[in-house]
Amino acid sequence: MPSFSRRNFLFTSAAAAVCTLVHAESAPAEPIIDIHQHTDYSGRTDEQMIAHQRTMGITHTVLLPAGRFYGLEAGASGNDRVQEVARQHPGEYFFFANEVPYLSDARDIIVAALKAGAHGIGEQKFMVDADSRAVAIVAEIAQEFSVPVLVHFQYGRYNTSFERFHTILEKYPKVNFIGHAQTWWANIDAKADQTVLYPKGPVTPGGITDRLLTDYPNMYGDMSAGSGLNAILRDEDHARGFFARHQDKLMYGSDCSDSVGTGAKCSGSQMLATIRRLAPDKAAERKILFENAKRVLKLPV
Repeated sequence: MPSFSRRNFLFTSAAAAVCTLVHAESAPAEPIIDIHQHTDYSGRTDEQMIAHQRTMGITHTVLLPAGRFYGLEAGASGNDRVQEVARQHPGEYFFFANEVPYLSDARDIIVAALKAGAHGIGEQKFMVDADSRAVAIVAEIAQEFSVPVLVHFQYGRYNTSFERFHTILEKYPKVNFIGHAQTWWANIDAKADQTVLYPKGPVTPGGITDRLLTDYPNMYGDMSAGSGLNAILRDEDHARGFFARHQDKLMYGSDCSDSVGTGAKCSGSQMLATIRRLAPDKAAERKILFENAKRVLKLPV
């Protein structure tokens, strides 16, 4: 057998250590899918948004376009812009389709975006009732293309009459709906006051949202924004049970417009930390941060 000098041994050991270090630094982080971000959000540039997502450790981002009007009340841009960013960053960015559902050409616009590669429809944030014909039109398109619909529920403003939304779930059982925003999250509480959009204090289990997630296989939850973070932090004991109960139905989203990606100004990074802290185990955490979104949105990641 060949003999090795002490010098050769030290050189070989050092080289092995360097290789190990390089491998560790180049190894991919745990994948995280963010199902809720916007282009041009409150004036944020593409470069700022991309930096924000990478600072949070997001590996895959879904961009939700605005419809023709309103800009989702945040200056968010539409179908063309989200497709542009996704084309520039293949595999890292994906997009949904959207349009104001009661416009005469809404179907044509949504279908065109779906044919261009959209993985869902939304964020549907328009002044209609939750069980209206406008919502049914979107559901019919989603059913035809086998994609989910992300819905913003806000008392007195967007997709109102939340208590009747179950009729849509029943009428379109093959369509997966993803609930989001103030009224969706306030109603984890059985004693929710519908006029209070950011309630505080202990949660009484069994609210409308809890029941929809439990009773309907086609209902899912988007964890994003201040409304999602508030719902989880207001009663952490309830949140632990909520995560355990609905770990197959919840998906991480950020929906924050800051350019920082960390700290108190960034609800997305706070929600990431909260999920990791309160999820019942690592398997549930991975479902909420990655696996559920990959499955429901049919993302090739």
